[in-house]
Amino acid sequence: MNPDVLGDLDSLPQEDKIRMTSMIDQLQIRDSLRMYNSLVERCFTDCVDTFRRKTLDKQEETCVRRCAEKFLKHSMRVGMRFAELNNNAATKDD
Repeated sequence: MNPDVLGDLDSLPQEDKIRMTSMIDQLQIRDSLRMYNSLVERCFTDCVDTFRRKTLDKQEETCVRRCAEKFLKHSMRVGMRFAELNNNAATKDD
């Protein structure tokens, strides 16, 4: 978990801090699973056309790899941009 988030919880009693930490961890896991499921659904829908055999053919495999790379790069960029905006907002408050 992000230590910056825990710093804001210091004023809480220990029991509440543990409960909040657990809730934050669960939310992060849920969001990670949603992102993974979204990635799988999008790339499968875009790249897999037929079920001729058990494994992906070369074209499908290449498409899935590119799709996953684009999705992850986009997610990283959005996260970085969000962090930049968050830092800018925090410095304006100081």
